[in-house]
Amino acid sequence: MLYDEHLDMFLQAAEAGSFSKAADAAYITPSAVIKQIGLLESRLGVKLFERSYRGIKLTGAGETLYREAKPLILYCREVAVKVQTSMRAENSVIRIGISPLTPPDVLLELWPKLHAVYPELRFQLAPFENTPSNARQILKNLGQNIDVVAGLFDESLLDYRECCAVQISREKFCAAVSVRHRLAEKDRLTAVDLYGETLMLIEPGKMCCVDRVRNYLIDNHPRITIKDFPFHSLSVFNECEHSNCVLLAVEKWKNVHPLLKIIPVDWEFDMPYGLLHASAPDAKVISFLNAVKLIISG
Repeated sequence: MLYDEHLDMFLQAAEAGSFSKAADAAYITPSAVIKQIGLLESRLGVKLFERSYRGIKLTGAGETLYREAKPLILYCREVAVKVQTSMRAENSVIRIGISPLTPPDVLLELWPKLHAVYPELRFQLAPFENTPSNARQILKNLGQNIDVVAGLFDESLLDYRECCAVQISREKFCAAVSVRHRLAEKDRLTAVDLYGETLMLIEPGKMCCVDRVRNYLIDNHPRITIKDFPFHSLSVFNECEHSNCVLLAVEKWKNVHPLLKIIPVDWEFDMPYGLLHASAPDAKVISFLNAVKLIISG
């Protein structure tokens, strides 16, 4: 309460002209009313009512308080509503971690339907630098400064990063090549088209979905040279463009590097894509994730 709650009883008694009538209106005893008025008088250090056998009458101090109390109470109630509204708004803000490799595009696509299901929902974009140590800390501590990150994942990555995910789609593995590369003129590739090329893959054990591609190529297409790298970052995309190598990629990375072209490959390898979140998300994130699940299931 932003004001002394005994003010309400003071106003009732002043308007009723009687402690008994005020007690009846409040469904309490007259002695309870008198006690509340006494506490208010004691707190203010003034006498608010003149008592007589004919009833009660406001003193000068009482008349001043009566004039000022109503607007004071109204103002305090308005402030309380604003504070509560602000708190509800804050509790509906989902902090989205973004980087060149984890853009929020999927959430923007889902926004109209998300807003219909969860009208209080608000997004706050939280840029982060996509370095190995930084990414691991962010994903391990989702829910502290960032609530969700949209990106690729599989069981290996989730175990390593100590987080969970809601799948939205499965993304086909493609090939990313420099716009100057000999394969850039093609609209679709086969594994045979990659013969003689160096294919950049994240090192073994980081993503089991990529490991399946690696094993397939080693067993069936040894004429493709595999080059390992430790972590997906902009430097990998730059290296792909500068060295004229081929990078295993997905269509959702088409805007990461302006001089790389993402080309579909005729194979059946893909990887889950969705929203990474803390293993024990708070209530607002649970509501958000439930809204996402409702939309993608419908």
